[in-house]
Amino acid sequence: MQYTHLGRTGLLVSRVCLGTLNLGVRASDEESYAILDTALERGVNFVDTANQYGWQKHKGYTEEFLGSWFARDGGRREKTVLGTKVFNPMSDWPNDSGLSARHIIASCEDSLRRLRTDWIDLFQMHHIDRHAPWEEVWQAMETLTRQGKVRYVGSSNFAGWHLAEAQEAATRRHFLGIVSEQSVYNLVTRHIELELIPAAQRYGVGVLAWSPLHGGLLGGALRKLADGTAMKTAQGRAAEALERHHDAITGYEKLCADLGTDPAQVGLAWVMQRPGITAPVIGPRSLEQLEGAFQALELTLPDEVLTELDTLFPPIGNGGPGPEAWAW
Repeated sequence: MQYTHLGRTGLLVSRVCLGTLNLGVRASDEESYAILDTALERGVNFVDTANQYGWQKHKGYTEEFLGSWFARDGGRREKTVLGTKVFNPMSDWPNDSGLSARHIIASCEDSLRRLRTDWIDLFQMHHIDRHAPWEEVWQAMETLTRQGKVRYVGSSNFAGWHLAEAQEAATRRHFLGIVSEQSVYNLVTRHIELELIPAAQRYGVGVLAWSPLHGGLLGGALRKLADGTAMKTAQGRAAEALERHHDAITGYEKLCADLGTDPAQVGLAWVMQRPGITAPVIGPRSLEQLEGAFQALELTLPDEVLTELDTLFPPIGNGGPGPEAWAW
């Protein structure tokens, strides 16, 4: 397994982050335990979840499931860099969402209970809260870190200027602030190249890419539809995305076939090779999908393939960061 520092911190995390959205929900309990055990055995020490994951059963279910996995023996928790999130509503009550000091602290306590742990390694703000001032947010996060309940603070779904605003406010308080940002990023969705990645690099913030295969679109969607094995790409927004990007996906799957490489591995390898990216957040539903992610770690895409991928999935504007991407 390859490891890298999480942003500007001394914390080492695996170049693959195991997302848990499917565990215990789209994958059976036993298969989910097997995915977690196999990932840990293969050196994946970075696991990501959120307080509301598992909402298909009930909000908080995925944290409870992870807690049951940690409880199987004492070593699992100590070996795992654990990230969870706060922001989204956990009930209909008015103060059970957002980034108020009240909700941040209460949500942390609830996550600790569900996860059966004494600390959270990476407590991530799941979205910007435009009504909560940074003084309030950082006061709450400082309280949790002083208590030893949170080690590091991260963000998710922030814009570049949100990252800068948050970090400047933290610096004024002599607080470490944000160490990672989790954003949607893949060949199809490249918006964060304009401002978020440059801001993250400037502030020493690691970037975690969620949906690195665009909900399965880059995982061999056309082939799976032809074989009758498609799941996510056969319905809803994924099906609409496939229709919208059909020509590009056709060219992409032909390119992967010419390379003799699975499309999912190419999509993950592309994300891993992008500047400023700490790790893709993968969400396997099976051990086979997990193994594909390990194989992507060993894949280096040559320049000519990267150029062809840029042709199929052009960057926004002139490419690269703004203002050059749109100004000249």
